[in-house]
Amino acid sequence: MQYIIYGILLASIVLASLRSIIGPDAPNRAVAVDVLTTAVSGTIVVFAVTRANSMYLDVTLIYALLSFLTVVAVARFMERGM
Repeated sequence: MQYIIYGILLASIVLASLRSIIGPDAPNRAVAVDVLTTAVSGTIVVFAVTRANSMYLDVTLIYALLSFLTVVAVARFMERGM
């Protein structure tokens, strides 16, 4: 079961990476990077559950918080104009 979840998350990471590289404009790339960081957070959570190690959940929490703050900063920057 975990391999199916890893496969889905890997596909999500690959597709979000492609979208962030070939996105038509900056807002689409910002959303793709947000999806990418969310998929990476999900991968770390699944890894923590399969390894029964709660330390990775703390890492994921900090990673998700930094990702959110980064997306907010990029959105505010794009709102004011480049």
